[in-house]
Amino acid sequence: MTPSVTSATNGPHPLPTEAASDLHARLTFDLDVDLCVVGAGLAGLSVALEAAQLGLSVAVLEARRVGWAASSATLGSVLPGYGVPIGELIERVGVGHASDLWALSREGMDIVRARATEEAMPGIALSSGALEVSNVDLGDRLVERLQTLGVDFGSEVEGWQIDRVREVLRTQRYFHAIHFPGAFQLDGRRYIRGLEAMARRAGVRIFEDTPVLGIDSSGIRKRIVTPHARMRASDIVLAGNVHLGAASPRLTRTLLPMWRMAALTAPLGERLAEAIAFTGSIADTDGVDHYRIVGGDRLLWTGPETTFDIAPRRLEGLIRRRIAALYPQLGAVAIERSWSAPIGQTVHGMPQIGELRRGLWVASGFGRHGLSTTAIAGRLIAQGIVHGDQRWRLFDPFELVWAGGKIGRVVGQGVAIAERRTAIASGLLARYRERAAERSRQREERREAANRSVRRVLPEQTPASPTKSDRPVEQRTEAGSPSA
Repeated sequence: MTPSVTSATNGPHPLPTEAASDLHARLTFDLDVDLCVVGAGLAGLSVALEAAQLGLSVAVLEARRVGWAASSATLGSVLPGYGVPIGELIERVGVGHASDLWALSREGMDIVRARATEEAMPGIALSSGALEVSNVDLGDRLVERLQTLGVDFGSEVEGWQIDRVREVLRTQRYFHAIHFPGAFQLDGRRYIRGLEAMARRAGVRIFEDTPVLGIDSSGIRKRIVTPHARMRASDIVLAGNVHLGAASPRLTRTLLPMWRMAALTAPLGERLAEAIAFTGSIADTDGVDHYRIVGGDRLLWTGPETTFDIAPRRLEGLIRRRIAALYPQLGAVAIERSWSAPIGQTVHGMPQIGELRRGLWVASGFGRHGLSTTAIAGRLIAQGIVHGDQRWRLFDPFELVWAGGKIGRVVGQGVAIAERRTAIASGLLARYRERAAERSRQREERREAANRSVRRVLPEQTPASPTKSDRPVEQRTEAGSPSA
């Protein structure tokens, strides 16, 4: 996989030059359509494609370039679920509701899998499997999670014990794991370009360099104002991220911008296969590290998150230290490229999908689970507009919540740092306990071995006292004489 952003400077950048010759014109004439989609990322293109395939006339307005931000900087992992731990999701909405939401995420995976074929998207570079590894000994909690995911939610999952985890990931830092054999990875940059091509073939009109300056969502026909033209549409979908701005200030204020830095290592040769014998993606349960092998001998690694735009090169040292801590046998690892792009994180951690008011829809706040959730969001909204499908209402409990503005970003940064440090400290404590338990076991084995040795030697070195029947007859007679 070739990373989508090859610069190591601040902020997201346009896609590489192979796509630069295929830029879309800006909107310079008034236009009437059935559906206007604001934002040409994963969510916007998914909605546009699904709606066009259902027969609607669709136009997409993008302020910059197709997939220019987080959508082109994804690690490419396609997994079931959302950014909220399954137990927390059940606490919020109940088992039945959570199970329905989980089923939607699996449907989203099926949509992506059906699209991401080598025939439709050459070079998509599919790989299978995903491991969610624990930094601490899960014990009984592993069985409980497997019960929830496998039995209650019908997911294809496997529980891996410590020995099996360390057989494929040769580090002492991990304990148990949950394996998702149906999960897969792809080249995120090629997927966004493939999605764009599918949308165009379905009749979607895409306009770049066309920011939305204002929206009037009253009335049957909504009005959209851009710098050089106006548009009218029966429905509008706000599918932007933290950059929506004037298109919907209210929605923008509900998203906490999170820059997640990613890096691609230089080729590591055969030593990488000796350290990692798993071709899928690996993520720890605490969200500290997420990585996978790409190109056969490189690591694609996502690391720390910040609520402020920091030059990726300033954070490369953190990723190098994490790689060294997990896999010291790799030696000094060089970072060839690094980049970052903002994701929109909601306060409740779930995506915002649904109808805000009649004809005004939202598909935003996907966080780190963008591929499968944007796919299902596109289908739910398109079918809601065309067929009146109400499945999008499963996301009703997750409303628009103010993210706290600048104070929220400061607090969010503090929470992220605290959670990361807590996770790392918990892992250190777990390994200390494991080593202490191993030392205790070894001492007990040595003590037991010593005891067995003593028991073997004692009968040979210490003669037993003779019993009465073993004494000579003369001694027995004398001892038993009354005169004695």
